[in-house]
Amino acid sequence: MRRRVVVTGLGALTPVGLNVEDSWKSMIEGKSGVDFITYFDTTEFVTKFAAELKGFDPLNYMDRKMSQRIDPFTQYAIVASDMAVEDSGLTSATINKDRVGVVYGSGIGGMWTYHKQQNILYERGGKPDRISPFFIPMLIADIAAGRISIKYGFRGPNYATTSACATSANSIIDSVMIIQRGDADVMVTGGSEAVICPMGIGGFNALKAISTRNDAPQKASRPFDKNRDGFVMGEGGGTLVLESLEHAKARGAKIYCEIKGIGMTADAHHITDPSPNGDGVARAMKIALDDSGLKPEEVQVVNAHGTSTPPNDRNETAALKTVFGEHAYNLNVHSIKSMVGHLLGAAGAVESIVSVLTIRDGIIPPTINYEEKDPDCDLNYTPNSAVKRNVDVVLSDNSGFGGHNTAIVFKKFEE
Repeated sequence: MRRRVVVTGLGALTPVGLNVEDSWKSMIEGKSGVDFITYFDTTEFVTKFAAELKGFDPLNYMDRKMSQRIDPFTQYAIVASDMAVEDSGLTSATINKDRVGVVYGSGIGGMWTYHKQQNILYERGGKPDRISPFFIPMLIADIAAGRISIKYGFRGPNYATTSACATSANSIIDSVMIIQRGDADVMVTGGSEAVICPMGIGGFNALKAISTRNDAPQKASRPFDKNRDGFVMGEGGGTLVLESLEHAKARGAKIYCEIKGIGMTADAHHITDPSPNGDGVARAMKIALDDSGLKPEEVQVVNAHGTSTPPNDRNETAALKTVFGEHAYNLNVHSIKSMVGHLLGAAGAVESIVSVLTIRDGIIPPTINYEEKDPDCDLNYTPNSAVKRNVDVVLSDNSGFGGHNTAIVFKKFEE
């Protein structure tokens, strides 16, 4: 019999709060974290806004030397993981560090580091002698997982996932499987991203993927709304501590909920567009539900990918109808990207945290900026105001460029 996996710790940095509870409170209140970009001059850019981490200062969490030797995405990963480990109550006395692992992802990695070091190269007339010796260790996406394990001495399975916007959901799924098969008792998992930089915004503008609603930035992220025109770039990090049920109970851990099912598929269709009618994500949801042993009608809430791009929201809605049938209209579907923007590689982790808190508190954060119904998007998207509802089961789904799809089923814990 495979081992049951429970959630025992949460940590997050988001554009609407620098910890889990502040982020959660802001989301329940429907606050937008989107505003004009302050990190660089956007005069020549088509899009001039994003969802930045407001008030984040790495020196509040680490010394100056460390902050200068790690990219912002790694800073976010370490801080979110510190919060999650503290929340979980893990101590050296209660764990075998050989049995604690870290799977932590980033969709892009150290984009700010690449930008700054390349500028140094150009300013030196192409001479590489001033490139930092920390350039590569700051850049690579796996360094967050490595840094977390080094800090805590966790010697179990350790690696990074990179699957675009499905990245941190894949991290969580891999961690579940590692615990289920008995290769670890505890996994620290999630993802982080920090690409609100010239090449990040410029690149997604070139792809015509992000909103250009410069006249009303806070209303730009509008998942499932008829007038959506692209996603809004966000940044941050989210970490979950997962444990086998036996291990959590043995050390008297607080248990938030159980992860009952996981699913992964590929579209095998297109580098950026989802497969027709959301076939790929629908299959991931079906696999996760089958894995959970739950019936579709037992799901009350879907924490949707809900990017605010025309293709995603249309296809995701079609996928939900395929999976849930008429029950799709009984679901509370919602997208926190309406408030925090799209955190790319961190999206799945932060959305998983929100799924956990939805079960804990019986509150479903809204999809804000929902103003005009799209005929292709006709479900209940929990528009504009949070909803109180007794919630036992939440399904969270994510998709990423390259055709990666994930689904995770969270359930209220029962002995």
